[in-house]
Amino acid sequence: MTTPKPLILNVDDGEVGRYAKTRQLRHFGYEVVEAATGSDALARVEELKPAVVLLDVRLPDISGIEVCTIIKDRWPEVMVLQSSATFTGVGDRIRGLNSGADSYLVQPAEPEELDAAIGALLRIRRAEDDLRRSRDELERRVEERTRSLAEANASLRREIVQRERAEQALIQAQKMEAIGRLTGGLAHDFNNLLTAVIGNLDLIRSRAPDARVLRLVENASKAAERGSKLTAQLLAFSRTQRLAVKPTDVNGVILNMSELLAQSMGHTVQVITRLDPLAGMALADDNQLELAVLNLAINARDAMPDNGRVTISTARIALDADDGALPPGSYLTVEVADTGSGMSPDVISRAFDPFFTTKPPGKGTGLGLGQVYGVARQCGGEVRIQSEVGVGTQVTLWLRCAEGMLMPGETAATPAKVPSNAGRILLIDDDADVRETIQELLSELGYAVRAADSGKTGLALLAEEQPDLVIVDFAMPEMTGAEVARAIHGNWPALPILFVSGHADTSALETAVGGAPFLRKPFRPADLALAVQDAIEAGRESRQE
Repeated sequence: MTTPKPLILNVDDGEVGRYAKTRQLRHFGYEVVEAATGSDALARVEELKPAVVLLDVRLPDISGIEVCTIIKDRWPEVMVLQSSATFTGVGDRIRGLNSGADSYLVQPAEPEELDAAIGALLRIRRAEDDLRRSRDELERRVEERTRSLAEANASLRREIVQRERAEQALIQAQKMEAIGRLTGGLAHDFNNLLTAVIGNLDLIRSRAPDARVLRLVENASKAAERGSKLTAQLLAFSRTQRLAVKPTDVNGVILNMSELLAQSMGHTVQVITRLDPLAGMALADDNQLELAVLNLAINARDAMPDNGRVTISTARIALDADDGALPPGSYLTVEVADTGSGMSPDVISRAFDPFFTTKPPGKGTGLGLGQVYGVARQCGGEVRIQSEVGVGTQVTLWLRCAEGMLMPGETAATPAKVPSNAGRILLIDDDADVRETIQELLSELGYAVRAADSGKTGLALLAEEQPDLVIVDFAMPEMTGAEVARAIHGNWPALPILFVSGHADTSALETAVGGAPFLRKPFRPADLALAVQDAIEAGRESRQE
């Protein structure tokens, strides 16, 4: 590729002198254009951007000094070589250079001197061009590096925020797990007490002819049922009790609660429902969902002691990206909003802790939001609170959408009549009150019952005589119900087993004994009768096969 010749603009009002210089320049290999006036010179510079302007000082319209000043002001990259045969003194040369000229040549000059002067200016021009390109490249690189650092800094800040959220979520999860273990243990002990209380109350009811005694029994039974609901909330929070999660018509659940909500809210609180008809189905336990909405509504009511408005709304929301707590996907949200006193950030941070409440003594258990949290997490969702003191609170329950799923049919089980002398049962439970209550209930039903206070004692009795059914508590010291079951199945594989417990982790139970029947404490005598009858019949059918 041929290198283009440097372009020289020769400016001189004298035709002879201009011709001579142009001829010399072309002889040395330059491309030359000419101008006879200052105005023409400026126009050619603007149009052609020559490498060097050979500029005569004396011009007919504008002096070469002024033309040089204009060129250097507008096009500083153009090199200017001033020349003159008239203004040759030291002062003339100084004035020319001060006007911006890069060099000054006194005419007449030898052709080689002219070539050398222009060559020197071209070298300076190339050096300046290289320097300018280097500067531009450096600025570009600095700009790119700055932009890259800014992007890295922004990404780092996002990662820090995400890490802080993850750490906060981990701390919250660890705290909830520890509290869940505590509450699960409390629920287990409390359910044992309630099993004895409810069972004995039913025995008294069946034997007491006096109406006043029956009325007292009913009052005690209602109190025991309330206690049972409290333990259900504890178990929902601790997440040891597996929920019956299935596709649920959330709007239908809320609509069916209309009368219950109206009664619970009273006359001073207005209840508004805004249900999205396109919300669809969500994966939830309808009974626990109803209890969660009721708990949220009651909390909202208590935050508005004088009057106010509770708005229950549903919506369908799609998350395109993981937000730190929920993976991408479709969700159905249930929001309960109030116009009450609101919560401070400190209260919000502790809102889901069981037994934490801002209500006065006797007005709240502190289990409502804990139950909501437990239900949401077991259903694969999340609960979020937005609140402002003096304005109100919005609690939003996020549930996974159940797209393309059918509602399973449900049948209500009714206890069947148990014939007298129905069979023999071995009962293994470490709690004396529970053991005596269950033994009495089973005896009332016509079963022959032997009782043991530990797994080892129960296995010893089994070595003497095999019953039709073994009822065993899951959570026992020394030898758990699962260990007892494995020992029984190892020696008497066809012997049916019915588990009872107030705290057993359903997943742990299924892992230990598979699909064994399970009755959760506290239970009513009718529930016990049905579970026992089903287990014995299932065992008989298994032996016949």
